[in-house]
Amino acid sequence: MIVLASDHRGYPLKEKVKLWLAEAGEQFEDVGCFSSESADYSEFAIKAAEKVASGEASRGIVICGSGIGVSIAANKVAGVRCSLAHNTFLARTTRQHNDSNMLAIGADITGEALARDIVEVWLKTPFEGGRHQRRIDIISNYEKKR
Repeated sequence: MIVLASDHRGYPLKEKVKLWLAEAGEQFEDVGCFSSESADYSEFAIKAAEKVASGEASRGIVICGSGIGVSIAANKVAGVRCSLAHNTFLARTTRQHNDSNMLAIGADITGEALARDIVEVWLKTPFEGGRHQRRIDIISNYEKKR
């Protein structure tokens, strides 16, 4: 299951992502916001990240104007590796090398067609493991010490 969250600036794109996920037969949950009225990105990004960290959702997609705020907020939750991707190369690489479990998108700077390509590539790309797993383990072990 994929969890989705946005602020008001990301809301219209999040609604499009929901349509794309439904077309692809993906299960998802939207944890807010639910309109274009002003909303705090941090509240919704953290809510989505907690669902990913707990295992309630396998992955998450968070959207705000730049993508930066939601990625910062989501990455405060232990166990989350949220990557901001502005193109398909980054979407692919963050899955292959970082096993990212959350994707951040900037709605103000990413057009609809590109956003769809980013989401599709990110969802379809597997983690390569190997030397990359060792690097993720370093991060996970650090989180456990905190």
